[in-house]
Amino acid sequence: MIAEAVNNKVNKLLSNKLTNPTGGEQKKDVPASKKDANIGLRIPGSNWQMFKTLVTETSNETNPSDIQVKRKKRNRKRTQSSKEPAPKQQIQVQQQAAKTETKENEKKEESNTGLTKVVAMDCEMVGIGDGTDSMVARVSIVNRHGYCVYDKYVKPTEKVKDYRTAVSGIQPHHLETGQDFKVVQKEVAEILRGRTLVGHALHNDLAVLFLSHPKRFQRDTSRYKVFRKVTKGNTPSLKKLASELLGLDIQSAEHDSIEDARATMQLYQLFRKKWENDIRTKR
Repeated sequence: MIAEAVNNKVNKLLSNKLTNPTGGEQKKDVPASKKDANIGLRIPGSNWQMFKTLVTETSNETNPSDIQVKRKKRNRKRTQSSKEPAPKQQIQVQQQAAKTETKENEKKEESNTGLTKVVAMDCEMVGIGDGTDSMVARVSIVNRHGYCVYDKYVKPTEKVKDYRTAVSGIQPHHLETGQDFKVVQKEVAEILRGRTLVGHALHNDLAVLFLSHPKRFQRDTSRYKVFRKVTKGNTPSLKKLASELLGLDIQSAEHDSIEDARATMQLYQLFRKKWENDIRTKR
């Protein structure tokens, strides 16, 4: 196709040259067969630049390979532009990133204020029967950061003989507006399941709740041998441990179950590595 176009244009130019009306040397006629045979093989030097221009122009107009190259370039540009997110998509990506960041911040906050693998519990009790038997009146649970995750008063299931207000801080109106015992028992059991429980004289707290907890998951500050050294082998009071080891003054008046639970957690955290290592060594 290119050769044919070139031949046509060159023939026309040569024909004009041979029949130049302005004067100049007239060349002899060349037989058609010879002329056709020489086209594209040998071009007079004076016409070479013109021939070169004709070939270039014709090639640009008719070369299908160039058209294919241009199409590929256009398709490549379209593909690249399609990969770039549209303004609406960019907004959606930014919104998703903001949501992810918010969730991460919420998780960090939950780690401080939510349930943790280790919790500490303390209960306040009132006297029933002749006043010597105990019934749960308040349950408080804190996480390992000392944040209170559960605190409820409990309605009595029997007649209260002694509120023990001087020690427990419990008064009649607290229990009147308290939660049903079975509800509290179920909620506490759910919190303790699978977690390490810290407390002082835990057997008493678990007994009034009618709950059990695996011994391997109990950390009782009244029984740990390191703490018993404070009182030369005797069972130490929480008040004594807090004063000697933490420098805290607790239980100076009415007891506060949240404050007591926090104190036991602080004691556990202070000796956690040694305490856990001692348990692994025994096993």
